[in-house]
Amino acid sequence: MDTKKEPIDWKEELLSSQKFNEQYTNLLKNGAQSLAQAWILGALYQRWKKLKGYRDPEPPDCQSSFKEFEQSIKSL
Repeated sequence: MDTKKEPIDWKEELLSSQKFNEQYTNLLKNGAQSLAQAWILGALYQRWKKLKGYRDPEPPDCQSSFKEFEQSIKSL
């Protein structure tokens, strides 16, 4: 059984679901040409994820202290 997922074209979905000004429409169709446009495109992607209900997993807790590190080294 093939479990491959079809890639989601989020840009087309976002364009078809909402009205945007010419700048955003052009950005979604042609992609980013500068860093500032990439930031805007990232914000549009976050908007699409929020509309679809996608949530990113919580990041792992990577907190530690030097004291804990020293103790773990001494116990080796």
